[in-house]
Amino acid sequence: MNLTGKTAIITGGASGIGLAIAKRFSELGADLCLCDVSQAALDDVHNLLPGAILVRADVSRPDDVAQAFEDFGAAFDRLDVLVNNAGVSGPTKAFDEIADSEWADVMGVNISGMFHMARAAAPYFRKQNSGAVINMSSTAGRMGMPLRLPYSVTKHAVRGLTETLAMELGEVGVRVNSILPGFVNGPRGLRVISEQALAKGMEPEAYMQKFLHNISMHSMVEMEEIADMAAFLASDRARHVSGQSIGVCGNFESYRSPAT
Repeated sequence: MNLTGKTAIITGGASGIGLAIAKRFSELGADLCLCDVSQAALDDVHNLLPGAILVRADVSRPDDVAQAFEDFGAAFDRLDVLVNNAGVSGPTKAFDEIADSEWADVMGVNISGMFHMARAAAPYFRKQNSGAVINMSSTAGRMGMPLRLPYSVTKHAVRGLTETLAMELGEVGVRVNSILPGFVNGPRGLRVISEQALAKGMEPEAYMQKFLHNISMHSMVEMEEIADMAAFLASDRARHVSGQSIGVCGNFESYRSPAT
C-alpha cells in the first residue's frame, strides 16, 4: 500500500486509534491534518509527527469544524481521505439512569460530529471527483451492548451514515466505508471493561477472562490492526470497496458475558 501524495484529515487523531492511524498513514507517505479536542494530546504529537497540521477542534461544534477546514485549506488544495475517528465512550449504566446531558454528549460527538466533518469535506470531493471517507463504528454497531446504550445507538447510526453517504457520493467517485473494531487493547477499552466489571460486581481481571469468551478468537485487537485496515481502505487497492462495514474484531459473537 502507498499513500504518497494523498492528504488526510483524521479526527481524534492525537491519541488512541486515531494516532495509530496517523502513524500508519505517515509511514505510507500521506500528508496529515490531525484534529483533536485535547490540546495537550496535540502538543504531545507535535514532535512525533512534525509534518502534520495540528488543529484543536470539537467535532460536535460546527464552528470548530469550519475552523479546522479553514486551517486545512490554508495548507492543502485537495482532500483525499477523511477519517471520522473522534468519539466518546459515554456512560456505563442502565439506560433509565442515563442523564439527558450524557445522551446529548455521545450523540453530538459520535454521530453529529461525523456529519459535520463529511459535510465540510464534500466540496473538496465534488471538485476532485474522488476521495475516501472512513467512519469508525464498532461491533457495538451491529449488536446490542447492555449498559452502553448511547454508544451502541451511535455506532449503529454510523453504519447508516456510511451506507447513505456511499450512495450519495459514489457518483462523484468517493468511497465511504466504516470499520467496526472489537475489544481494542488500549486505555478506553480497558477502562470500559473495568466499568462493566464494577457494574456486575466482579474484579476486572476475572470479568475480562469471561468477556473474551464472547470472541471466537478469544483475544483483544491491537490498535495497529485498525490502522492497517484504515490504510487499505484509504489506498487505491480498495478503489471499488464502498458502502461496507468491516469488522476487525476476531469475530465478536455477543456482548453478554457467560454466566458466572
